[in-house]
Parts: sequence; structure tokens; C-alpha cells
Amino acid sequence: MQNLYKIAFLLFLGFSAQAQEILTLEDAVKISLENNYDIKIAQNNLKIDETNNNLGNAGLLPSISANLSNSNSIIDTKQTQSGGTVRELDGAKNMNLSYGVGLDWTIFDGMRMFSRREQLKTIAEQGKSELQAAILTKISDVYLTYYDLAQQQQMMASLDTAIVISNQRVETAKNRFSIGKASKLEVLNAQVDLNTDISLLLKQKELYRITKIRMNELLVRDAQTDFKVKQEISVEENLDFNDLKTTAEKQNPQLQATILNKKVADLNLKQVKGNRYPTVRLNSGYNFTRSEASLGFVTQSSGQGFVYGVTASIPIFNGFTQNKNEKVAKYQVENANFLVEQQKQSLTTQLASLYASYQTNLELVKVEEKNLEIAKQNLDITLAKFKIGTIATIEFRTAQQNFVEAAVRYSNAQYEAKLSEINLKELAGTLKLN
Repeated sequence: MQNLYKIAFLLFLGFSAQAQEILTLEDAVKISLENNYDIKIAQNNLKIDETNNNLGNAGLLPSISANLSNSNSIIDTKQTQSGGTVRELDGAKNMNLSYGVGLDWTIFDGMRMFSRREQLKTIAEQGKSELQAAILTKISDVYLTYYDLAQQQQMMASLDTAIVISNQRVETAKNRFSIGKASKLEVLNAQVDLNTDISLLLKQKELYRITKIRMNELLVRDAQTDFKVKQEISVEENLDFNDLKTTAEKQNPQLQATILNKKVADLNLKQVKGNRYPTVRLNSGYNFTRSEASLGFVTQSSGQGFVYGVTASIPIFNGFTQNKNEKVAKYQVENANFLVEQQKQSLTTQLASLYASYQTNLELVKVEEKNLEIAKQNLDITLAKFKIGTIATIEFRTAQQNFVEAAVRYSNAQYEAKLSEINLKELAGTLKLN
């Protein structure tokens, strides 16, 4: 039996001989995080939020501007002075020029600028949570696809073993037929079973190739890039529900983004309420002026100097718009609270459901591992009896199928348990690069 497994392993290596790359899970995650478009978009969105988070955008800094105004006119002018003298000039030229630097600074606006500053910080924190969510989702996708490939490689190895055994059965049937100890029907049945096993392997290889294309898509590289993955699937068996729940409440990116969104709503309400208070602005500047006139008592004047002042305004009545805006902002805060509670409840429900599946899958792994050991022992005994002709072919085929099915179920149980583990860690925000 050991020789059969060695032959099956060599067959599987032959199938993978063209693969030039052994892709580790760590490398797959690293490549995906470097190349994935969703993550790049989330990174740029974070950069946008961080760029917008500054004192000037919050309204805390003054605005300084350079101003220039130059007006000219050519007018036929007629002036009647107080003494009755009339003065006329056709094409009288007039010029007014002013230029300078001005400063406008809002020094009080009902504390809205400080709320806006805090809001910008919170939006930047939201961007970090969204980036973390995108990274966790992509790591999870890579993990699941990687272990799916590992599971499929195990299944192909099992099917390879079945084909090796079926080939031996065909050869044995032919030898028995040639010496008259078996009928042609036994040979045909053995050949049909061999073809069935080959057909199953071909279908599994097709699924394996499609899954590899999906992995290449996750890694953002050529879909036809060939590679192999490590076949082992190890499941962490000591995850604790209470620990996962506590960690998820602190680290789950979706929950944290919802909490931050509630904070943004609170700050928006503060800004709306700030509209009830006065707005005070400081104005100052240094200006230069010059004017010329062809007709009049003053034909030319100029000046320069510092100008300054303060303006203040307070809203008295704006058609009840302020009351309406405050009500809307309060409803938005209330909705944000509802969303936080909803997200917490949804997170707890998902964790509980996944943890129940996780526990069941761990038990299934143990059961299917025992079943595989029993099926292997049964196949060894059946094969030995078949070689000496003391067992019917249908019993041998049943033992062979039981072994393959047990191997597939064991592989599936390992994968399902690993899937539950990965999903639990993703919800808790603890899924790492390795």
C-alpha cells in the first residue's frame, strides 16, 4: 500500500511539473496588498482625508489676498460751480488706481471652526478604518482561495491514488482473464471504473485551474501565471468566543467606522447650533491709492497706509431655517446611534454563528481523520484479498470508493474548519499576514 501512495504522489508531481513557482501564503498576501486596486483606492482616499485635515480647511486661519483695481474713463465733461462759472472739457481723462494687501480673519463663529477641525480629524480616522477593512477583506480572500487550492491539491492526490489502484485492478483482471480465471465482464468493469476515476480527476483539475486564475486575479498578475501552493492545512483549535467578541468590539473596522460616523454626526450638530451665535471678523490691510482728473479742483491725488476694522453679525431671524437644520442634525445623530447598535448586534450574531460552525468543524475534522484511517486499513486488507482472488471486484471497488470519499471528506472538513477560523479572525480584526 505504501508503494501505491508513492506512485500517486509521483503522478501528482507529474501533473504539477510545469509549475515554476511554489507560492507561500505569506508571499501571496504580500503581493496582493502591494498590487490590489481596492487597497490602492482606499489608500488614496485616506490620503485625501489626511490632506483635507488642516487648520485652514477648518477655518482657523486668516485669508490674505492681494488686490488691484484700476478704472479709466474719457468723458466730455461740463461742470457748473457754485459761483456760476461753467467749465467744460471734451475728452476729459480720469483714472483711479488702488492696490494693496488685505487680511480677513474670522476670530469667532460660535465655535463652529473648532467642531469642523475635530470633524476633519474624525473623517481621517474613518479613512484609516476603511483602509483597514479593505486590507482585512483582501487578506481573507487570499487566505480562503489559498486554502481552497490546498484542499483541491489534496483531493487530486486522493483521486490519483484511486487511479493507480484502478490501473492495478485492470492489469490484474487482464491477467486473470488471460489464464481463464476471470470473465471478459470483469475486465470491462475494471476499465469502466478506471475511466470514471480519470473523468473525476479531469473535472477536479479544471476546477483547480479556475481557482488558480482567481488567485492570480487577487494578486493582480497575469491570469495564466502558473504556481503551486503548500498542501498542508493547519487549523487553530483554541479560539475563544469571549476573547473574539471583546477584540471585535475594539478592532472590527466596520464597527469602528460606524462609531466614528456617529462622532461626525455629533460634531455636525455642534456646527449647526453654532449658527445661532455671532460671527466676528477682523479686517486689515495696507493699501496704495492714486487718482487723476483732467477737470476739477483736484487733478491728482495719492495715498498709502494701513487700514483695519472689525465686522460682526448675529442672526436674528432666517425663516425658521435654523430650527429646521437643528432638528435634521439631531435626527442624523439618532440614526447614527441606531447604526452603531445595529452593527454591534450584527457583529455579535455573526461571531456566534461562525463560532458554532467553527466548533462543529473541529469535531468533524477529528471524526473524518478517524474515518480516513479506518478506510485506509480496510482498503489495504481488501487489496491484499483482491490480489489473491478471495474477494469480489464489487467489494474491492466499494472499499476503494470509501477510501477516496473519506479522504475527500477529511480534506473538506479541514478546509471548512480553516474557513471558519479565518472568518472569525476577520470579524475580530485579528487576521494577520501569516
